[in-house]
Amino acid sequence: MRLCFRSENKSSSLWLVFIIFFALSLIVPNSGAQEAEKISRFGEYKGYSEAPYDSYVRSSQYLTMRDGIKIAIDILRPTKDGKVAEEPLPVIWTHTRYRRAVIYEGKVRSRADESMIKCGYVLAVADVRGSGASFGSWQGIWTKEESQDAYEITEWLAAQPWCNGNIGMMGGSYLGITQLMAAGTNPPHLKAIFPAVALFDIYPVVRHCTASELTRIMDTESVAAPGDEDEDQTLLKEAVKEHLSSRSLLEIIYPLRFRNSRDEVTGVLPYYEWHPAAFVREINQSRVPMYLWCGWFDAFTKDGFLMYRNFKNPRKMAIGASSHAPRDPEISRQIYPVAAVEQLRWFDYWLKGIDNGIMDEPSIRYHVMKSPKNNEWRSAKQWPLPNEMPTRYFFHAGPSGSVKSTNDGKLTPEMSLSASGKDDYTVDYTTTTGEATRWDNAVGGEFEYPDMTQNDEKALTYTTDVLAEDVEVTGHPVVHLWISSTASDGDFFVYLEEVDKQGKSYYISEGTLRASHRALHKPYYDNLGLPFHRSYEEDVAEFIPGEPVELAFDLQPTSNVFNAGNRIRITVTCADKDNALTPELTPPPTVSVYRNTEHASCIILPVISPGLEVEEFPTLLVAFIILGIVILVILFTNFMRRRMKR
Repeated sequence: MRLCFRSENKSSSLWLVFIIFFALSLIVPNSGAQEAEKISRFGEYKGYSEAPYDSYVRSSQYLTMRDGIKIAIDILRPTKDGKVAEEPLPVIWTHTRYRRAVIYEGKVRSRADESMIKCGYVLAVADVRGSGASFGSWQGIWTKEESQDAYEITEWLAAQPWCNGNIGMMGGSYLGITQLMAAGTNPPHLKAIFPAVALFDIYPVVRHCTASELTRIMDTESVAAPGDEDEDQTLLKEAVKEHLSSRSLLEIIYPLRFRNSRDEVTGVLPYYEWHPAAFVREINQSRVPMYLWCGWFDAFTKDGFLMYRNFKNPRKMAIGASSHAPRDPEISRQIYPVAAVEQLRWFDYWLKGIDNGIMDEPSIRYHVMKSPKNNEWRSAKQWPLPNEMPTRYFFHAGPSGSVKSTNDGKLTPEMSLSASGKDDYTVDYTTTTGEATRWDNAVGGEFEYPDMTQNDEKALTYTTDVLAEDVEVTGHPVVHLWISSTASDGDFFVYLEEVDKQGKSYYISEGTLRASHRALHKPYYDNLGLPFHRSYEEDVAEFIPGEPVELAFDLQPTSNVFNAGNRIRITVTCADKDNALTPELTPPPTVSVYRNTEHASCIILPVISPGLEVEEFPTLLVAFIILGIVILVILFTNFMRRRMKR
């Protein structure tokens, strides 16, 4: 068919020309954009932000807080050819528990992230009260006093002549949480934060893992660098002397067994006052934009999603296939450069007003582990994912033939038809996930899970048949254990693992619950619809010998493709000797895990249904679709007009 432009079809022809030019404008970028080579997308940034500076100059001083406590702070200002920047610039600062600066090989080393300086940012880093070179004593974690200090420091920075009034905060772990706590005080000049691997609710974490006394050593033995005005270190010595009356985290936390426990020294309820979950309303009222950077193997993985759900501020979230402090060079190469780019894009947008499009992109980015593309970054606009299919896998009698465990049970989507099936297990207190876990890594340790098979052999296991096709699990697994015990209480650990064709078992995720805390309650924040254990003292319920009870709890969220030819395994233990403080009983008790029609133990996995991802249609494809539809409509219209004229 030939397309003819007759005089009576001039309007149709003009419309066709217009549509073609419109489609081409989508397909072909304009020459100005090509010349500037502007790129701004996740992990890539070019042409939007200059880096006019080549170095920096550091100064250090004390700021006096409202109660007379002196806080040590370092200021790093950018320089060009040895000259300090004269124009006022945005300031990004860090509120640290781990010393703002140290003396290494006779030179002062600042703890500030210097990567932002060359791009035209002043950096600052302050020791929290009772740490580093700051005065005072440390009486609790993320206290109101510490947060109020952050307010004062933020506003002091904004008032300096070298600051243009736009303040941001950055840092990870403790330093990420101090950002959220600062936002809760609503400083007028705090315009954006970038908290990495940060915690939301402290209670579930501290009850699981052992704590480190590294910070106490930093405060009293391996001390920080002095300030500029303290040449003979008199002030530093006075500050360290005050640190001697600081409390240790172990001293504070271990007596507080319940969520409503009160700290006798301060008189506060730490699990309702010393973490961001206690200040959701205040943080939301601040409207401070936040970019949450997280890791699938962090100690605080779930916390990232809780923050994303509970905070309504302008926000973004990225979660990579990494731990709290990645040790693996390959993972570091995947994660750190992307995080650095995103940090710059974030602050350029919110502190410099550069319209780089970061807020037009999907709000969530996440790694899918072991996918065919190997840790593929994907995007989402909501969480949980809309194509999630909660799928129950039930515990069954074995053998699966995959491991020489206590029972070698099976895991299948079909419920057991047995009326009395159960597996008895004598608790083995030597079971462990190793000494380089997500919990160790969060307090300065290594990160490298071993082959889980050795641990599985001392435990109860439930393993699928060999998978005929890939199974993607992205979201929050939830386990339902029906158990009884000869003891009055006990800890239960459930591990999600992937077993390869050679029989090696890889750690994917885990969840844990002390049985006496099993009572479910309505959470005081949005808990993503997951089981919430209030864990008040009055909620404690011990076992009645021989009577089955249900434990429902979630595992740390994950995104993992269980590859075809491999297996999915659930392992149940009652101890993790290197990572949790479980009371050991003599003789060890016997627990029973039920797998029958009345008490059907299972795990609910968030299986992702395969299908077309339409969150980010390529512009080229959209343009061609529009062009094709319009051409077909005009051709059909012309054809019908010619027929009518005949």
